[in-house]
Amino acid sequence: MSNDLAQKIRLIREVETSGRAEFSELIGVPKKTLIGIEQTGRVPKGDLLQAVCRQWPKYTMWLMTDQVNEEAGQISPEIEKARKTLKQTGTDTD
Repeated sequence: MSNDLAQKIRLIREVETSGRAEFSELIGVPKKTLIGIEQTGRVPKGDLLQAVCRQWPKYTMWLMTDQVNEEAGQISPEIEKARKTLKQTGTDTD
């Protein structure tokens, strides 16, 4: 059984870190906890969600509401991934 929050945590991890070990270290959660959430779709506890939002505040709105507001700096991992791709290809607008 899959969970939307578990999938979102995975998306953030994939865009922002090199893997589960780094992600777990950055948010202060055991790697086994993260694996359990991602593989079983278990709903993450509030303290894990808070840790993710503290580490990457730009995803808070998307993580909790599925909304983005780029003008306010609230984006999704898909937007961040696209930005990184544009920077690598030299086609970014910054």
